This record gives sequence, structure tokens and C-alpha cells, in this order.
Amino acid sequence: MAHALFLDRDGTLIVDKVYLADPAGVELIPGAADSLRQARALGYRLFLFTNQSGIGRGYHTLSATQRVNARMEELLGLSRPIFDEICIAPEGPDQTPVYRKPSPRFIQEMIARYALEPRACWMVGDSGADVGAALAAGIRAATVRTGKLDPLLIPAVASGQVPVYNDLTDFTRSCLSSPK
Repeated sequence: MAHALFLDRDGTLIVDKVYLADPAGVELIPGAADSLRQARALGYRLFLFTNQSGIGRGYHTLSATQRVNARMEELLGLSRPIFDEICIAPEGPDQTPVYRKPSPRFIQEMIARYALEPRACWMVGDSGADVGAALAAGIRAATVRTGKLDPLLIPAVASGQVPVYNDLTDFTRSCLSSPK
């Protein structure tokens, strides 16, 4: 059974610094590298799925975002490529969404491309958009407390439909001991 993690970037893997465009500002959330290493060891494919509305708003460029991602990968210190695929959704909130979460399009495309089993896939993030993308794609969702939003404000979390973890390490320990 092919299984995967779809991971938000800001607030999940790195500290959320609004419209981060300078690679010098990348700060890993403690435990992120070890969590990804463990997921890989268990055979999970890894996908980065990040909304970057600063591009659509004209605050920074796609190449700046790619440099930030490259710095994050460098700091993670894992063999590359770390992620099977990376989706940078550049749309601003006033633009027609194509990949911008909560659109499930990227997840759906990766499920088809890699023959993933949806019930064996997770989207881990810190926002309602992350949860919405997961649920719309028919995969499991989990939230972490390392972002700027209190996960309990997300309706699917408040209703008990989506679990909350302190951080990616807590999620990995709780959910990835064996693929489900």
C-alpha cells in the first residue's frame, strides 16, 4: 500500500514568518528533520504543499520562495530530494484558486501519479486550509500547534473530526509507527 505525508511548510516545518522571502530567515521547527527521517524510514513518500500568496500579491517572487525552500531543505539535512514533489501555490486570496489550499488538486494529482492509497495518506498543517484540502481530497488530516492559529478554531478540529498534535514530532510518534 503506497502511503504519503503532505506537509504544509510555514508553521509545520519552519517557523511561520509572514511572506518569508529571505532564506536567512528560515528557522526549522524543532524535531522537523527527525520526523521526516522517521517517516521516510517507514516508507512514506513526502510532499510539500505550501500556499505562498506573497507571490500573487507581488510581495516576492517564485524564485525567492524556491530559495527559501532550498534553505529549508539544507537545514533539514536529509538526502535530496527530500520531497517527491513540491507544490507552491502562488495565488493570492483574491485570485482564482488553482492549487491554493483548500483546493485538493495537488493532493489528487499526486494520488493518481504515485498510485497512493488515500486512506494511507495524511495532510499535516496548521490551518483550516490545510484541513480543507485534505478532507476534500479524501485523505486524513492532522493539525499541529506550531503555527500561528489555534487549531481549536478550525471547525473540523473543534468537532473532533481532525486530531491536534503539539508538533510534527508528536504527530509522527502517534500516527506513523506503522502505515495505516
